[in-house]
Amino acid sequence: MAHQTSHIAALTVDLALISTADGQAPRTLKLLPAGNFSARDGRPGNVADASCSHWTLTAALAAPLVAEASRRATRYVIDYEHQTLRAADNGKPAPASGWFGSLEWRPDGLYATDVEWTAAAAAMIVAKEYRYLSPVFTYDSQGRVTGLLHVALTNNPALDELPDIGVAALSRLFPAATPSKEDNNMEELAEQLRWLLNLPVGATVDDIKAQLTKLVEKLSAGQGTAAASVNLPAMLAEQQQRIAALSANQADPARFVSVDTMRELQNQVAALSGQLAGRQVDELVVAALSDGRLLPAQEQWARELGQGNLPALQGYLDTAPKIAALSGTQTGGQAPVAANTAALDDTTLAVCHMFGNDPAAVAAAFKE
Repeated sequence: MAHQTSHIAALTVDLALISTADGQAPRTLKLLPAGNFSARDGRPGNVADASCSHWTLTAALAAPLVAEASRRATRYVIDYEHQTLRAADNGKPAPASGWFGSLEWRPDGLYATDVEWTAAAAAMIVAKEYRYLSPVFTYDSQGRVTGLLHVALTNNPALDELPDIGVAALSRLFPAATPSKEDNNMEELAEQLRWLLNLPVGATVDDIKAQLTKLVEKLSAGQGTAAASVNLPAMLAEQQQRIAALSANQADPARFVSVDTMRELQNQVAALSGQLAGRQVDELVVAALSDGRLLPAQEQWARELGQGNLPALQGYLDTAPKIAALSGTQTGGQAPVAANTAALDDTTLAVCHMFGNDPAAVAAAFKE
């Protein structure tokens, strides 16, 4: 039988409430009440590390205790003032005041039914020199009674009590009631699972199982595999690698800009480039008009060419001849050879000079 507790406690029962018809010490004793109960000092709820607010004993919980009593080769001892527990520390003897070997569950609690008192103890009980009975029992982290250790006669109800008797003393006296190595390992495992699942310290085994079930369902979801085939360490390692890869590929704000910002910059550059190209075209066209490389009739064409292909306009103007007639006066400041040349426009005059024709003759020819 695995023992799952490292907690023991004691209650105080008033012997005066146990009446006997013949004025003798009672042969039947109620040891523990049915249902939920607690000590007069508030235990177990007032213990700093208590995970339960009361102790519990039911018919189902009492059944193993009754069965254990029937299997015991030795009878349960009733001592004085819990000296059985204290003897290892104070070195004093621990005489018995009585013995019993049978337990019985009744609707109102757990009873010892075959109590045998020593003559000295029976006399003191009848004389009310001992007033209280204090059973010592074990319980688990949920307050459920798991075993009966022994009983004591006492006159100090504060021994309601036995402020958590040390496990070492308990192991010397009641080795069967102390936690086994397996139990300790299971409790340690439970603590680790509480930490892993982010459960409170007082979480029960059922709480841990429920949380583990939820985790298994999440791990199995979408995997198409049984829960037992999920390799949790490998899954965690893969997730860490993915996180590291995403972190490494994040855009550095110091090195990258948003798409909107880039578009705005491109528009600004395009506007500035257009302004610069426009000024360059204007400078080339004005200069070419002034030195005769462009005729006024060619200005619109030259500007359109420059806006679309500035190098092409630059190449054309680099090879175009300068027309002297358009860059200065043909008569050196003198009056025209024939007044009727005024009838010729600038373009005709330029063409005449280009091909060596006399403007006056050309004008005369037009008149004819």
